Amino acid sequence: MSPRPLSAALFVLALAGCSEEQQNQISRIGVTWLEGDYRVTYADGEHARTWEVRDGKVTSDPQKGYYYFWALIDGKKAYVQTPIERTYVEEMP
Repeated sequence: MSPRPLSAALFVLALAGCSEEQQNQISRIGVTWLEGDYRVTYADGEHARTWEVRDGKVTSDPQKGYYYFWALIDGKKAYVQTPIERTYVEEMP
């Protein structure tokens, strides 16, 4: 088994004993340091915006309440900041 699936399995087991709020906090911390490909979606009511982060990372600042990342927009990299509360981060295959 490669290190990545093993790490993911251990992470899931560790989360099993945590409350939902603790799981949210831990997942935000985990996303902060992982490099990879992500889909980041900001949704507020009917307004939704999605960005792709390729071979990068999504950094959170829970005290300020934002995610920060470099996204590909119209073929160019742009710096984006979105509120944590209405933002969803998904790892892309």
